Amino acid sequence: MLKLSKMSDYGAVVMAQISRHPDCSHAAADIADRVGLPRPTVSKTLKLLLRAGLLTSQRGVNGGYRLARSASAITVRDIITAIDGPVAMTECSHGHGDCDLMASCGVASNWQRVSLAVRQLLDSVTLADLAHDAPIKLPVQLPIQSVALGEARRL
Repeated sequence: MLKLSKMSDYGAVVMAQISRHPDCSHAAADIADRVGLPRPTVSKTLKLLLRAGLLTSQRGVNGGYRLARSASAITVRDIITAIDGPVAMTECSHGHGDCDLMASCGVASNWQRVSLAVRQLLDSVTLADLAHDAPIKLPVQLPIQSVALGEARRL
């Protein structure tokens, strides 16, 4: 089963909560209470999102976390990458992949195309889309047929 990690899911939930009130600073404890997650889990998630540059933080009485840029400029891929690292279907499907079978497996280039399609889909959904209750409109066709192998590895 291909499945998103719990931490990436939590990252999306936390980011969506913050994005619903972008002009306010959000304390970790308040976020945890609102989304129903344990405070240590939310704190760890916030630190990863902060380190990735998706959030800013300020200490003090009026401190807390805020989005580093608008919700429409943050993609689902940004959130997943902040928590779990690069999105790739196989080891050879990302720029720093290291696979002993790449020269002989015969499927590497197609796995790279599948990974590219997944990344493009995740890039097409923003935090603003995710945070709303309305169904997300996804692209019908992804342009992966004409992607050269080297280009797919860079994305």
